[in-house]
Parts: sequence; C-alpha cells; structure tokens
Amino acid sequence: PISLAFETGAARIVPAETEQRPTVLGLIASGRMKPDAGAVRIDGRTDAAALRRRVALVDAPDVCDPAPDVAVFGLVAEELMFAGLPSHPVAVLRWLDDAGMRELARVPIADVAPRERFRLLLELTALRRSVEAMVLVSPQRHGGHPDEWWSLVEEFAGRGYGMLVISGVASTAALAGR
Repeated sequence: PISLAFETGAARIVPAETEQRPTVLGLIASGRMKPDAGAVRIDGRTDAAALRRRVALVDAPDVCDPAPDVAVFGLVAEELMFAGLPSHPVAVLRWLDDAGMRELARVPIADVAPRERFRLLLELTALRRSVEAMVLVSPQRHGGHPDEWWSLVEEFAGRGYGMLVISGVASTAALAGR
C-alpha cells in the first residue's frame, strides 16, 4: 500500500523498487491505470480523464520511454507534433537551437548523457499546453548522480509544474534532506 500527494509548484520523490512497481505507480499517479484499492484524485475529486490530460508520464520503462536507437531529431519531431506545434525539419532544428541542443540532433537518445536526456524530455513535455504536472519514472536507470536529475525536477517545480519522481531507494536516500 502507498499513499502520496504532490502538487503544482513542488517536487516530490517517492521510493519504489522492483522491475514493474515504479512504472505501475507512475501509471496510477497519472491516471492511466486504476489502483487495486483506494482512489487517485485531482483537485479533490476522482477524474481519470483530467489526470490523463493534466499529468504527463515521463520516461516510464516499456510505456513511454523513447526507443534507444531513435535519434533526438526524431524524438523532438514527434513530441512537437503531440504538442500541436509544427514538427517539420526546420521547426525541429529551430527548437533544438532554442534549447541549446542542436549538437544532439543525430545522436541516439540512448547515447545522450542523463542530465541532457532529462532536460530534453521535460522541456518537450512542458510544450503540451494542458500539462500541469509530470511523473518521472526510474531516472536512476540511466546512470549519473541523482543530484543531476533532481536539480532539473526542482527547476520545473519552480516553473509551476507539479513534479513527482518515482525512484529507487538508493537514489531517494541520496537525496534525503533536499
């Protein structure tokens, strides 16, 4: 059993271990799966459609993590399309330039350093107009120190997003007191 809350403008981390538990918890927190018991509420009411619209699931293994061989250019094009923005090659290159990531355009996402990977995924998710919160699942699996991705999570919380990270116990312990 687990009980948790997160809100816009704040960052929260919750530990979850095993292969599937983090992804299942992310699916539940974002309204994409029903819990066995209890309820998931948004603004005090049960509304799975509002949860799915307003809470984005980010980088959940086997659900919404990008295929490892997809180049950043293709990933950006797809995410621009999902955000209802122009996704043609010029628009993709312009977005990458604005984000300071043009040098990553041809790099497979699996070869992007963890901090840049998370910045890319979070910035692209933030393009969706209805998104007010993000659930980042198992960031520790990409390596790097937890401080690298946690500082990004805090940055996005500072921008007004509700940020929930579902991470391993070791990463959660490393961030204790932050």
